[in-house]
Amino acid sequence: MKVSFHGHSVVKIQTAGKVILIDPFISGNGLTDLVASEEKPDVILLTHAHNDHVGDTVELALRNNSQVVAPVELANYLAGQGVETVGMNLGGAKEFEFGTVKYTKAFHSSSYTTPEGDAIYGGMPAGILFKAEGKAIYHAGDTEVFGDMEIIGNRNEIDLAFVPIGDFFTMGPDDAAYAVELIKPKTVVPIHYNTFPPINQDPEYFKGLVKGAEVKIMQPGDVIDY
Repeated sequence: MKVSFHGHSVVKIQTAGKVILIDPFISGNGLTDLVASEEKPDVILLTHAHNDHVGDTVELALRNNSQVVAPVELANYLAGQGVETVGMNLGGAKEFEFGTVKYTKAFHSSSYTTPEGDAIYGGMPAGILFKAEGKAIYHAGDTEVFGDMEIIGNRNEIDLAFVPIGDFFTMGPDDAAYAVELIKPKTVVPIHYNTFPPINQDPEYFKGLVKGAEVKIMQPGDVIDY
């Protein structure tokens, strides 16, 4: 399994001969190393409906016949755009041929703004717990810290966690470090920072706060091999 980071909250997982993209915000993302027209995901997993997470989903899915897994209201909207979707909800898990996807709580908001300026309700925001090849990867999505992260950590041996540290729209470095104590991952990667001025942060400051986990500050394109 290969897991790579591509700026903002974009994560790519390669497993079981499949390419999985989480929150593929590529076009308009000044930090990413990806080019939307060159990506060929088999599967797209979405945490919530905000445009900086849905990103290039429709274009990618239509061009590559990608399966899109998303919170159910967002999945219903994307299905109306011609995309093949699987709509899930918090606490629900499904075993796919490429691995198991479970949606967890996140505390945030969730709406998609169309090119015409209309706001589409995207359902509950979520985190994603992905399991494959004996590994568990937790993508927290956009969220504040919350006590039930301890449940996620207690009930799952998490190998790798991606947590937002940008503050302003999500938890900042101090709260994110506390979240790591609750989640108890072996390795944690900070995400959702430095993409826009309001979320500028120093990941080294976050690293210095974290206890009990290895912190990897990944640059766009960096890969973790399992």
